[in-house]
Amino acid sequence: MISTRQLRYFVEIAECGSFSAAAERLFVAQSALSRQIKELESQLQTPLFERTARLPRLTAAGEAFFPKARNLLNELHKASEQATQVGQGQLGTLRLSHSSTVPMSGRLLSGISEYLQRCPGASMDIAKLSSEAQLADLAEGRLDVGLLRLPVLRQREGVQIVPLFNEPLLLAVPPKHPLALDPPPRGVDLSRLREEAFISIPHPQRGGLSYLSAELCMRQGFFPKAARVMSRKTTQLQLIQAGFGIALLPESMQDIAPPSIRFLPLADGDCQSTVALACRQDPTPLVAQFVEHFCNAL
Repeated sequence: MISTRQLRYFVEIAECGSFSAAAERLFVAQSALSRQIKELESQLQTPLFERTARLPRLTAAGEAFFPKARNLLNELHKASEQATQVGQGQLGTLRLSHSSTVPMSGRLLSGISEYLQRCPGASMDIAKLSSEAQLADLAEGRLDVGLLRLPVLRQREGVQIVPLFNEPLLLAVPPKHPLALDPPPRGVDLSRLREEAFISIPHPQRGGLSYLSAELCMRQGFFPKAARVMSRKTTQLQLIQAGFGIALLPESMQDIAPPSIRFLPLADGDCQSTVALACRQDPTPLVAQFVEHFCNAL
């Protein structure tokens, strides 16, 4: 079987035009070089060089063999580099998903941009999924990284959740809401929202932002009153704008909200929401490198 060494030696001689020059560039003895070429010619059952008193010259068979041998070596080099990059997490497509209340803006978008600049061989496929769907897809290998809001009600085996940062919750109200027209100077007290209609209330089997909002309201002695039209997705911004109700939303939602929606601070400084990253406990090198860079960037 033809070896890569024989191919490399043959290509080097053909490019140098001399056995001695090729031996010098390859740091091998000329006798060893000649022996490998003789073995190669024996396997091909045809001479590749005309041995003359002057410099060796490619035969017709050698002329035909040379470009293909050079291409094989180039492809082998590319394949080796690619395997190394994949093994070191420098190459590949990373599948990332985020929940609707974790907008791709601000520090998250900056962290992704910085990662892609550091790893030019990596690319990303970004989708939007609920926290529960993200955890299921991570557990079953259909997703690499998830960005969600705590709390999650059900943990998945083999999936780890890493808190990234906290951000304050704000009260989002329609533009003509009384609180928008006359906002309290020290922030809105949650107890004032007892009779307000919330466009998002908890689902029995889901955690996330609506679960946290309900928990904060219950600390004030009431459960959020459901609006006649509700949503747990980004649609809730349009519902608030249209006057169907209010919601407690993280500060970053201002980045994607219609400009007419008013975001008011809350009087209780403890109203915070946590953004977390989820991935498998046995991540691939690509995922592990992203998580390290991304967390450090934040």
